[in-house]
Amino acid sequence: QVQLVESGGESVQAGGSLRLSCAASGRFFRINAMGWYRQAPGKQRELVAVIASGGTTQYADSVKGRFTISIENAKNTVYLQMNSLKPEDIAVYYCNANIRLGLGSTSRDYWGQGTQVTVSS
Repeated sequence: QVQLVESGGESVQAGGSLRLSCAASGRFFRINAMGWYRQAPGKQRELVAVIASGGTTQYADSVKGRFTISIENAKNTVYLQMNSLKPEDIAVYYCNANIRLGLGSTSRDYWGQGTQVTVSS
């Protein structure tokens, strides 16, 4: 059973920084990619950033230049460094991992429980 455990969500003032972490645990063959999504009240869940195990990254336009995603493959952990936070960044942030369970298995997505980020102006 794969589990994703997130941490780092807090309440900060506008302009501040936070670092989210997400560690994958359990028995699996390979992590293909890990990423962060967020869902603000009344809105759909949206992609924030994703990183492949090889290091290729993709960011939402709204966070480019402010957020940085990184992965520590040896620890099966993804990080999201968030700088210059704005009130519009307020959301529950969800960790996502695309994981292949076995050599002959297909890959599927797993989700963390979410961590709240609040930014006060």
